[in-house]
Order: sequence, then structure tokens, then C-alpha cells
Amino acid sequence: MTRAMHTPALLLLNDSPRLPLIAALAVRFAATVTKWERRRRSRINLGKLDDRLLRDVGLTRLQSQDETARYFWMH
Repeated sequence: MTRAMHTPALLLLNDSPRLPLIAALAVRFAATVTKWERRRRSRINLGKLDDRLLRDVGLTRLQSQDETARYFWMH
């Protein structure tokens, strides 16, 4: 199990002028992976919504299917 890390905190750490290059790269990588994981989970959950809940968020079933079919690295 992994601990959740918040992207804004990682980005703040990345802006530190004293951070060595390898650490800065590691922080940037962690922030990117965190963002990808959040997108992946959001798209999985979106695919589980019924038509009533999709209407509540302003999406059609087709729009939901298009979004859930996207790769996690696609914005």
C-alpha cells in the first residue's frame, strides 16, 4: 500500500532552490505519477456511474465512455 502524496506539496518541494538535481527529478516524477493515478481512479469511478448520476454531472453515457477509454497520461 502506498501513502497518498499531494501534488501541490510535491511541486512546492520541487521549487526549493537547495534541492539537488536528482531529488528535483524524483519529486517531479512522483508528482506526475500521482497525477496519473488520480486520473486513472477518476476515470474508473466515472465508468461506474449510472445514467442518473451522469446527468447530475452533465455528461451523457457516450461522453463517459469516451473519457473512460482515454489513457491515464492523457489530459
